[in-house]
Amino acid sequence: MTTNDNSPAWPDRKPTALLVLADGTVLEGFGLGAEGSAVGEVCFNTAMTGYEEILTDPSYAGQLITFTFPHIGNVGTNDEDIETVNMAATLGARGAILRAAITDPSNYRASRHLDQWLKARGIIGLSGIDTRALTALIRSKGMPNAVIAHSRDGKFDIEALKKEAREWPGLEGMDLVPMVTSGQRFTWDETPWVWDKGFGHQDKPEFNVVAVDYGIKRNILRLLAGEGCKVTVVPATTSAEDIFALKPDGIFLSNGPGDPAETGKYAVPVIQKIVESGIPTFGICLGHQMLGLAMGGKTVKMHQGHHGANHPVKDMTTGKVEITSMNHGFAVDKTTLPDNVEQTHVSLFDQSNCGIALKDKPVFSVQYHPEASPGPRDSHYLFRRFSDLMREKKRA
Repeated sequence: MTTNDNSPAWPDRKPTALLVLADGTVLEGFGLGAEGSAVGEVCFNTAMTGYEEILTDPSYAGQLITFTFPHIGNVGTNDEDIETVNMAATLGARGAILRAAITDPSNYRASRHLDQWLKARGIIGLSGIDTRALTALIRSKGMPNAVIAHSRDGKFDIEALKKEAREWPGLEGMDLVPMVTSGQRFTWDETPWVWDKGFGHQDKPEFNVVAVDYGIKRNILRLLAGEGCKVTVVPATTSAEDIFALKPDGIFLSNGPGDPAETGKYAVPVIQKIVESGIPTFGICLGHQMLGLAMGGKTVKMHQGHHGANHPVKDMTTGKVEITSMNHGFAVDKTTLPDNVEQTHVSLFDQSNCGIALKDKPVFSVQYHPEASPGPRDSHYLFRRFSDLMREKKRA
C-alpha cells in the first residue's frame, strides 16, 4: 500500500521519545506534549474515559500513567474537566504513555487538542508502544521506576537516562503532599456540573466543613457543596487547633500522592486530635490511609496498585457491590487495625481494605474515589452518609 506521492504508507519513523525502565529496558515511541524528561513510577490505568481528569488528579504526582485504553485524546480537552484545585501546582501525572497517536478532537465541549494541552501543562507524552505488554510487565513484576523522555530530534543520552531511572528512590518513603497542597486557606461553594447548565453554587449551606488538602480533587469539593456544605479548604500542615477554631460541623481528609507513612509524620497527630474531638470526619484515599495510621494500623506498598474506573468494591455494612474509581499504590493493612475500627469496604479484586469506620466515633473513610471524575457514580451515597452524620450531631 502506498500514498499518492508513492512514499510508503507506513514510513519507518525515527523514535522521538523513550521510556527507560530502572532495569535498563528501553522502549521507543513517538513524543507528545512537552519536551524534556521526567522520572517517576510507572502504573497502568484501566479507565476508558476521563483522561483529562486522570492526568490532573494530584494523587498521580510522581507517576507515569500507562493508559490501557488504546485511544486517548479523541475528545480533546476543555477547561471544565481539570481536577487540580491548586492551579499553581501542575504536578499531577509526570508522564502519559499511549498506544495510539492522538487524533483530532471530536466533541462539542473540546477547546484544545490533547497534545497542546500536555505541552501547556508540562506533561511529557509517548505513543506507539505496546501498552498491553507494558501492563503485563507491571502485573508480573510490579510498578517500575522509569524515565520518560521526549526530544523532537530523536537524540538521547540513553546511559544517563538509565542511571536516572536506576537511582530514583521510588515513592516508598516519599512525601509529595507539599508539592500539591494549597498554600493558603480558601472557601469553596461550586456544586456539581449539570448537563447544559454547567456548575452551580451553594448559597444556602446547612453545614460548615473544613477540608484538609493533601492534594484534593475539585469534584470532591463540588459534591460536598452539593450536600449543603460551605467548605473551607486548609493546607495539609494546618494544626488541629486552627481547624477547630473554624468551628466545623464536619472535617474532611482528602486524597493525595506519595507514601502515607511519610506524610503521616506530621498529619497523623492532627488526625488523632480530630478523631478525639468527636467531630464527624470523612476521609478518602490518602486521608483514609492516614486515618488508619492514626488509629494504630499500618500501610503497605502494593504490587501493582489499583488505578481505574471499573473496580468492584463490597460495602460490608449493606452487602451492596459498587463499581468504583481507584487510584492508589498503598493500602491499609487490615490485619493491623485495632478492635475499635471496623472494616466497612473490601476490594473484590484482591480482598484489600477499601474502607473503615470507628465503632465509637462518627468517623469513616474509604480507599477509593467516590467522587469519580472519571468513573461511575455508584459511591456518591458516601457524601450523603457524611452529611447525615453531621445532621445527627447537630441535632444531638
